[in-house]
Amino acid sequence: MRIELATEPGDPQRPNEDYASVALPASGQGGVLVLLDGVTPPEEDYGCRHPVPWFTARLGGALLELSVSHRDMTLAEVLAAAISRTAEVHRATCDLSHVRTPQATVVLARWSGDTVDHLVLSDSVLLVERTDGSVQPVLDPRLDELPPAVRAQRDAVRALPRGSAQRAAAGREYGRAVEALRNAEGGFFTAAADPAVAARAVTGSTPRDRVRSLTALSDGASRWVEVFHEGSWADCVRLVAGEGPQALIDRVRAAEAADPEGTGRPRGKVRDDAAVIFVAP
Repeated sequence: MRIELATEPGDPQRPNEDYASVALPASGQGGVLVLLDGVTPPEEDYGCRHPVPWFTARLGGALLELSVSHRDMTLAEVLAAAISRTAEVHRATCDLSHVRTPQATVVLARWSGDTVDHLVLSDSVLLVERTDGSVQPVLDPRLDELPPAVRAQRDAVRALPRGSAQRAAAGREYGRAVEALRNAEGGFFTAAADPAVAARAVTGSTPRDRVRSLTALSDGASRWVEVFHEGSWADCVRLVAGEGPQALIDRVRAAEAADPEGTGRPRGKVRDDAAVIFVAP
C-alpha cells in the first residue's frame, strides 16, 4: 500500500483551514482517508468563538475515528454522527444556527478487501483511478449549478478591477446572494452543524479489484484542472502518482504566481489553501 499526502496554506500568514488524514485499522485490512476544506468565515461576527481550523480538526478527527471503528455504519451515517459530535462540543457557547457557523467540504473514502466506498460533499474532489487506467472524478456539482442570476453576479464581480470600490460593493452583493443558497433547498450544502446534510452527499461504491488508486483534492489543489486548465483529471492523477502530492501543489502555486491578480484565470482567492491525499490501496 502506498500513502502520501501534502497540504499547504494559501497565505503563510494565515492558518491552513484544510485537513487531511489517513488511517489503517489495527487488523491491517482496509483503510480510510478524510479530506476537509474549511470554509473561510467573513470578517464580521459569525456566531462562533472558534476558528475554522478548530472545527476542521474536530470534525476530521471524528470522521476518521468513526469510519475506522464503526465499519457497520455507512459513510453518510458516519458524516451525520461526526457533525453531531462536533456540534455538541460547542453548542453551549456558540450560535450554531448562524449561516456561517464553521463548516467544511468533505471527501471521505473507505476501502476493504471487497469494496471502496466514497462520499463527497461540496466542491472538494475524489479521483478514482481504475485498473484499466480510466479516472472517474467524483464531484458534487451544486456549486457549479447555482441559479443563472447568481452566476452572472459572480462573473460581473470577477470582471471588475481588484481593489476597486466597485468590485468591493459588487462582491458584497454577490456574497449575500450566495449566502442565501448556503445549506438551503436549491442551493449547495456543506458540513456545518446540521447532520441532515449528510443525506445530500454524493456517495457510491466500487469493487476493490477495479481500483488502482484514490486521489483526494481540496479546491485549492483541484484548481490545477478546474481553473488553470493545465491538464485533465487523468493528467492530475498521473502527476500525483508519479511525482507526489506536493508536486501538484507546486504546479498550482506556479500557475497562481503567473496570474497574480486573477485576471487571466478569475477565482475567488488568488491563492488558496491546498490539500492532496494519494492512496494506492
